[in-house]
Amino acid sequence: MTIGFAELPVPVGGDSPTIPADIAELASVLDPHLVQHAVDQADRDATYAAAPVQTLVIAQNGTTWIKTSSVANTWVTIWEPMQTWQSTLTLKAGFEEGAVDLGIRRLEGGHVYLKGRVQRIDGNNIEDANAVNLGSVPSSLVPEALGTWAGTCSMAGTTTLAAGRMEVLGDNTSSAYGDPGDLLWWYQGPGGTGWVDISGDYWLD
Repeated sequence: MTIGFAELPVPVGGDSPTIPADIAELASVLDPHLVQHAVDQADRDATYAAAPVQTLVIAQNGTTWIKTSSVANTWVTIWEPMQTWQSTLTLKAGFEEGAVDLGIRRLEGGHVYLKGRVQRIDGNNIEDANAVNLGSVPSSLVPEALGTWAGTCSMAGTTTLAAGRMEVLGDNTSSAYGDPGDLLWWYQGPGGTGWVDISGDYWLD
């Protein structure tokens, strides 16, 4: 007979008392219902690629995945620890990091956050009638579609506007001012601005 939602095999009544085989059968049925362990994602893929669907794996840092396919090595992240800020943004020639350190990090669910200020190396204002390409995000953090948010900026000088439009170009975006993953700054304040704060967020999907 079987017991519980997991249908665990337990010999009863007239079942032959084949203890080793019974224990092995019980262990094989229990195994998919246990929490499995891995060092990291690479170890997970190497160890559990052939595991059945709904296998649950936890890494040493607490990241937790569940397998969503019985034929492919496909997983969904249930939880992962807060990622530290990464210094992996690439600035275009002529720009440098400002008074606030640049950083980017991805949170669970494909949510990406940026922070920091960008300024010109020569000390002049960032000014253009169209978009200014400030740099780019890592290739692994390029969104599927265009991401936009309001970016603050310096109000020193003649300008009277405290914010402009920040964009990160997506894979499905066609732009004359950059390629997928590039960070564009749009600003209509007179005289431009001394620095741009790129702090904002976007979704990968």
